[in-house]
Amino acid sequence: MQSVKVTKSHEEFLIDSLKDPEEAADYLAVVLEEVDPEPDLLPLCLGHVAAALGSASDRQWVKDFSASGKSQAIYELAEWLDSLGLKLTVEERYSEQFIADIREAQQEFENGDMVPFESIRRNI
Repeated sequence: MQSVKVTKSHEEFLIDSLKDPEEAADYLAVVLEEVDPEPDLLPLCLGHVAAALGSASDRQWVKDFSASGKSQAIYELAEWLDSLGLKLTVEERYSEQFIADIREAQQEFENGDMVPFESIRRNI
């Protein structure tokens, strides 16, 4: 009996990597920096992020967004901000480490221990 080698497609690999919110944020940030983007680039990438992090309603939102043609307006906004020396970007809201540090500090506080502020601020 021969063994069958199963490989992931590029898109499956990409979506798996985007399950990390930091990776997803970096991915979208790069897309927003495109100089001369294809009109379907942003909806395509938003679809990848929705598949990785979202639900069926998020995927539907991306379909509706794509059909509306709003991606060009977002690129125009990014270009305008760039002309002012500003940058439109996407960031992960809170890292897992930041959340863990806050929970640890909260537990130490509840136990009556002193919590140095620097231990909380280090990951902000």
